[in-house]
Amino acid sequence: MLTQKEVMEYVEEENVKFIRLAFFDVKGHQKNISIQPSELLRAFSTGISFDASAIEGFNDEAHSDLFLVPEPRTLSILPWRSFDGSVVRMYCDIYNPDGTLYKNDTRYLLKQALEQAKKAQIEIRCGNEYEFYLFQLDEKGKATKTPLDQAGYMDIAPFDQGEDVRRQICHYMMEMGMEPEASHHEQGPGQNEIDFRYNNPLLAAEDGATLRWVIKTVAQANGLVANFMPKPLKEEAGNGFHINMSTNSHMDEFMAGILNHIKEITLFLNPTENSYDRLGEDKAPKYVSWGYNNRSTLIRIPAGNKRLELRSPDCLANTFLAYTLLIYAGLDGIEKHMTCMEPTSLNLFKETGKFDVLPQSLKEAKKLAKNSDFVKKYVPENILKAYL
Repeated sequence: MLTQKEVMEYVEEENVKFIRLAFFDVKGHQKNISIQPSELLRAFSTGISFDASAIEGFNDEAHSDLFLVPEPRTLSILPWRSFDGSVVRMYCDIYNPDGTLYKNDTRYLLKQALEQAKKAQIEIRCGNEYEFYLFQLDEKGKATKTPLDQAGYMDIAPFDQGEDVRRQICHYMMEMGMEPEASHHEQGPGQNEIDFRYNNPLLAAEDGATLRWVIKTVAQANGLVANFMPKPLKEEAGNGFHINMSTNSHMDEFMAGILNHIKEITLFLNPTENSYDRLGEDKAPKYVSWGYNNRSTLIRIPAGNKRLELRSPDCLANTFLAYTLLIYAGLDGIEKHMTCMEPTSLNLFKETGKFDVLPQSLKEAKKLAKNSDFVKKYVPENILKAYL
């Protein structure tokens, strides 16, 4: 793990010209400010100030000063910006003027959730799967909804025309210190998937945020646009953000907690109107359910029974907030010794059974979150207001 001194030595030795101090708004959108190497010591010691009133869900104009303090371990070079002196990025902790940590930072919230898991002696590992479409640009360079290709699931070139783009994305990921596990063409035309190896939830969330940025950057460099909308094409498969989780113990109770709280936290896993066009369609779940090797259920237990795969979230979720709520839900299941419903082997896209239904609209999801004591306990008021 890098120290402040090692980061400063790296910046000098590698001719770094710009340092991007990155953070996230409450919806998970990455923000940053660039500083010169001469400002790095100040960033580490007192932080770099910014106007929090301009960030959705942060402070108002009367309390607008917040400070970014970079975390050395998150140092990463930007491989596509190395043509004239290096550019690096670090994720930042956010501080109030009095030196306390800012509690509307969802990255901070995830750190707090992991502290609670540690106290409960629960070790959690996460692996992300991201789906996205590659669309062509028109003659004016504007984004279209015309897919890059007409290939299908796991097709190869020449049908799969996104192969080189995915390869470039994975190369950049590895240069930035991330570990892609697999990449392939997905079911929809021009649709792709990139999967991560298992990691600590904080690192997994950071890597997921970085990946979305890398995907958009590489797509743009190739004259394309990457689209993460849950359902960009009405008649085609939607884009999911499948979350794989495992624990060192009490896995059944952890899963029971997620199943118990899933409806009230769906707003944060599926935060847009378009999210609800995806649920219940093309392998995206509709019912609160689980099963072994069953891709029609909300939670799938793959062969080996060592992890769960939550299939409802989409790529527009704030990964930090999503993980935070899933961890607290799982810990609640452990604390209260919750039990799961019986697994199902039904194909829930063809047979319904007697299962509770996930929210079917953004309006319904907002109502459930607004009335949830669980959500109010773990989601700060400013953040909840931004989602409602």
